[in-house]
Amino acid sequence: MEIKLSDHFTYKRLFRFVIPSIVMMIFTSIYGVVDGFFVSNYVGKTEFAAVNLIMPFPMMLGAFGFMVGTGGSALVSMSLGQGKKKEANEIFSMLIKVTIIVGILLTVLGIVFIREIALLLGATPDLLEHCVSYGRILLLSLTAFMLQNVFQSFLVTAEKPTFGLVITVIAGLTNVVLDFVLIGVLRWGVVGAALATSISQIIGGVIPLIYFLRENNSALKLVRSKVNYRILGKTCFNGSSELMTNISMSIVNMLYNLQLMNYAGEDGVAAYGVIMYVNFIFIAVFIGYAVGTAPIIGYNYGAGNKEELTNVYKKSIRFNVGAGIAMCAAAIALSGVLAGIFVSYDAALFEMTKNGFIIYSLSFIVMGLNIYGSSFFTALGNGLVSALISFLRTLLFQIIAVLVLPIIFGLNGIWMAIVVAELMALVVTIVFLVTNKKKYGY
Repeated sequence: MEIKLSDHFTYKRLFRFVIPSIVMMIFTSIYGVVDGFFVSNYVGKTEFAAVNLIMPFPMMLGAFGFMVGTGGSALVSMSLGQGKKKEANEIFSMLIKVTIIVGILLTVLGIVFIREIALLLGATPDLLEHCVSYGRILLLSLTAFMLQNVFQSFLVTAEKPTFGLVITVIAGLTNVVLDFVLIGVLRWGVVGAALATSISQIIGGVIPLIYFLRENNSALKLVRSKVNYRILGKTCFNGSSELMTNISMSIVNMLYNLQLMNYAGEDGVAAYGVIMYVNFIFIAVFIGYAVGTAPIIGYNYGAGNKEELTNVYKKSIRFNVGAGIAMCAAAIALSGVLAGIFVSYDAALFEMTKNGFIIYSLSFIVMGLNIYGSSFFTALGNGLVSALISFLRTLLFQIIAVLVLPIIFGLNGIWMAIVVAELMALVVTIVFLVTNKKKYGY
């Protein structure tokens, strides 16, 4: 039975609706994990460090897609909730066109300046050429990657989360097979890793584009539309928290790498890369849940259904608390196994990675609430509050922590930075949720 945004959501119905988004985000995260596994085990830790050093740059450029997807889907779901289907399709279509144009522009600029960017990020002579090769190939699929990020949100809004999951699984399996062939069999190194990821991103971005271009039975379709700068501006503002989150993550990752180069050299960067790969899988649960519930929030807010808004909000808080505790426990229990998958060939690097991940995983306890809080306000159309939570959580608090804590605790201070930043952000999230409760009626 198909679930509609207008339905009443029991726990069972809510989880059935959001599980495709959660699994979709997990599969998206596995792309990077598979690349990391093959590069680390079949190529070498120097190349692995190079991939981790340059990866934040294309991810930062691709953040535009997250902004358009989350900010735009909130507006589109509100329009659908108000019964304005024609307007919803026009907004959706305009945003897809803008994403393609911006993607092409950023691709050209990124390819031109990739070497300078790699040097700016601290690439040593041993790492530089690997960074440039991997980065340039990955940038060729940047537009498709941005579209993939946009469609992750809009497929949920179109009431087709399962179709979104199928596309992501196909793209993910493509990445796994190509990594095995290009790296494991043909030994193409970082070039093979980049090609595998790029091809999978093209699949993830082009298939939904074709789907929406053709006649379909979803709540959305691509139609003729003009650029509405007011709506575009509102989309960008509303989705600025997600843009901020992804850009901040990239900037912070760069800062972590610079600090790790100072405190632990290439091994530190490699250890952090493993932690980030594994971390993406765990937080994919939080992000997937936020993406899956956002259209429900936007629809019911647009329809003025405060009772259902409150229902989904309360269930979401309970889910994120429970999931955070469970994932922290699982991460600590599996820390040795997960570190061993990537760096079992180097005892010192293995111990550094395992210890770092145990400390880092404490952040999962509260991370879900912060991610949901930011997404919740985006869905309500309050981009300012959402952006503030995101800015403080992913950028300001982390920068302060990663610069100050290592002075006191050394290398462990770098791993602790995320935990301290998330705890500080939780205070901000709670304040905003409490003070805005009466305004939105949740």
